[in-house]
Amino acid sequence: MNPQKTTIAILAALSLSFALADDFKTNNGKEYKNAIVTQVDPDGIVVKTKTSISKLYFPELPEDVRKRYHYDPENAAAAQAAAVQQTQQINRQAAELDKQQKEQHKRQGEQVAKQQNVQALMDRSVELQQEEENLLAKIGRLENTGAVSWSRWNTQGSVHVYANDPARADLPLLRGQLENVRDEKKRVRDELARAQRESR
Repeated sequence: MNPQKTTIAILAALSLSFALADDFKTNNGKEYKNAIVTQVDPDGIVVKTKTSISKLYFPELPEDVRKRYHYDPENAAAAQAAAVQQTQQINRQAAELDKQQKEQHKRQGEQVAKQQNVQALMDRSVELQQEEENLLAKIGRLENTGAVSWSRWNTQGSVHVYANDPARADLPLLRGQLENVRDEKKRVRDELARAQRESR
């Protein structure tokens, strides 16, 4: 017989079996009435009934159904192994993608934290600059007040007495505060420069 005609005959028989409703009963007794075969796979057939679509695996079906749909255990095992391999590959790719996304989120979070740190250091630097300017202004005012003089009368006559402004006693304290602010400002500027380099 001509091989081309044989192939056509097999295809015609298969397409006819796809179109006609049939009853299927599995080896454990479950029945599928008026089911239409919609797909033939190496490991089973997909059938459609009025209420559902089900996959029936060839080992669950009687021998005559297996023969009708050309069940080959070796092909089924190879197809199943290929499906398992494909599933494993998909799972590996999904795991790798998930890992990459987590790493990207982590890097983004770290970058945001670095930027927030840079901003906080910049804000602190501005505060310290303002503190330094305020202290310099106070020190300047006190240094310019100089000595205060006043006169006092006593029994022998007028006595002219000079005395320093009591507020000038705060100068050493203010100078100490100024030194502390300048030290802190230098520390913050160094930290800011380092943070800016790291955030690039």
